[in-house]
Amino acid sequence: MKFINSAFCFFTLIIWSGSLLGQTDSLKIREIYDEALINGEGYENLRELCKDIGHRLSGSASAERAVEWSEEKMKGYGFDKVWLEPVMVPKWVRGEPEKCRILSENKELDVLALGFSTGTNGKLKGKVVEFQTLQALKDAPEGSLNGKIVFLNQGMNAKLIDTFNAYGGCAGGRVVGPSEAAKKGAIGFVMRSLGLRADDFPHTGIMVYEEGTDSIPAFALSTNSAFYLATALEKNPNLELELESNCKLHPDVASYNVVAEITGTDFPDRVISVGGHLDSWDVGEGAHDDGAGVVQSLEMLRIFKALGIKPQHTIRCVFFMNEENGSRGGKAYAEYCKERGDKHIAAMESDRGGFTPRGFHIDGTATDIAYLNEWLPLFEPYNIHIMKKGYGGVDINYLRDTGAALIGFIPDSQRYFDIHHTANDVFENVNKRELELGTATMTALIYLIDKYGMPEEINN
Repeated sequence: MKFINSAFCFFTLIIWSGSLLGQTDSLKIREIYDEALINGEGYENLRELCKDIGHRLSGSASAERAVEWSEEKMKGYGFDKVWLEPVMVPKWVRGEPEKCRILSENKELDVLALGFSTGTNGKLKGKVVEFQTLQALKDAPEGSLNGKIVFLNQGMNAKLIDTFNAYGGCAGGRVVGPSEAAKKGAIGFVMRSLGLRADDFPHTGIMVYEEGTDSIPAFALSTNSAFYLATALEKNPNLELELESNCKLHPDVASYNVVAEITGTDFPDRVISVGGHLDSWDVGEGAHDDGAGVVQSLEMLRIFKALGIKPQHTIRCVFFMNEENGSRGGKAYAEYCKERGDKHIAAMESDRGGFTPRGFHIDGTATDIAYLNEWLPLFEPYNIHIMKKGYGGVDINYLRDTGAALIGFIPDSQRYFDIHHTANDVFENVNKRELELGTATMTALIYLIDKYGMPEEINN
C-alpha cells in the first residue's frame, strides 16, 4: 500500500495540490453517491426491518427475529464473512399499557413507563410534588416526599442549536431521577418527556435504580400531558395522581451481535468497523433509532462490493445488540476483538437518525482530527461541513483503549427528538433521500480512510 508508507506531510501535500490523485478521489466519491442514490437498497431494507419485524427490545422475540433477518440479509450479499457474536442481554417486559390519571379531574394523561421500571402492583395513588430540575429534587429535605409522587418537569433547553446537547443536559433526570425521589421517601416518579415538540407521544428510555434505594415505579408523560399537569398543579397544589403499570424484569437471555466483513487485501488484520444498534425500544418500530444506522452500515459494505472496491483493510459492519438498555453488545464486541487480536484503525457509528447528513464528530487525537479535516474539500459538493472533535458513539466507545479514531456520523438533529423513544419512530417518518445521502457520506469517508490509512498507522 504505497500511501500508508509515505510520510504524513508529503502525503497531505500530494492529495491537496490539485493533482490527478485528488481528482480520482472526487470521481470515486461521486460514484459512491450515485450508487447510494440510484441503486440504494437501504430504504427497502429498513422497510423490511420495521414492517416485517417491528420494534426490537433486547430479550424479546422480535429482537431474535431481527438477528435472524440480519444474518440472512448479510449472507445474501455474499460478503467474505458473516457471523454471530453471543451476548447475554436483559429482558424487561412492559406488560399491559400504563395508565396515569388526575384523580380530582378524572383526566387521563399520556404516559409510558421508563425502561427497567418496576410495576405498580395494582393502582398507586399519591399527592404530586413538582420539581423543575433534578438538582432541586436532590436538594429536597430527607423524608419530605414520604408517600408522594414526584413530577420532574424539566424540559430540554430550546436555546441550544444542537439538540443532542439539549438532551444531554436533562437526560440524567430520567436515568437517576426515580432513585433520587425514592431517597426522599417518594412512592412514584413521573417526568416530562425529553423532547422539544408539544405533542401527545410520551418518550420512554432507560433509568437505573441505585443500589440500596427503593425501586419505585417510573413514568414519562408526553410534553402536552406534562404541561397539563403543571397547569393543574398551579390551580390545585394538593392534586393527586393514580398510576398503574405491569412492568417486570426477567432473568437475562441469550442474544447476538451480527457481524459481516470484506477482508482487506493488504492489511487483513487491520480493521475499520462501521455499525449501529439492532435493538430498539418496544414502542414504534425503531426506524430512526437505530434502524437507519444499521441499514446505512450494511449499505456501506454493499456499495464497496457493487463498485468493485477491494479494500486494503478489513471493512466490517456490526449490528450491535442491547444499546438501549445495557450496551452489552458494544462491550461484547470490544472483548471479542481483543480476544481475536483485531487491530482497529478506526470505527464509525450511526445512531443519530436517518436525517440529512452534516458531517462527523471525532473522538481521537488532535492529529486525527486535523488529518480528517484535510478531506473536507471532497465533501463540499454534498453540503458536508462538520469534521470536529466530539463523541463517537455508545457502542464503539468500548474500543477507545485500542487507540482507534472513533467517528460519530452526524445528521441534522432538529427533528430527532420529536420521535426519539416514542411510538412515532416508524418507517414512514424516514425520508428515503436523506437516508441514502447519509449512507453515501459514511461510505465515502470509509473509502478514504481505507485508501490512505490513519496517522498512527502511517507513522508506524
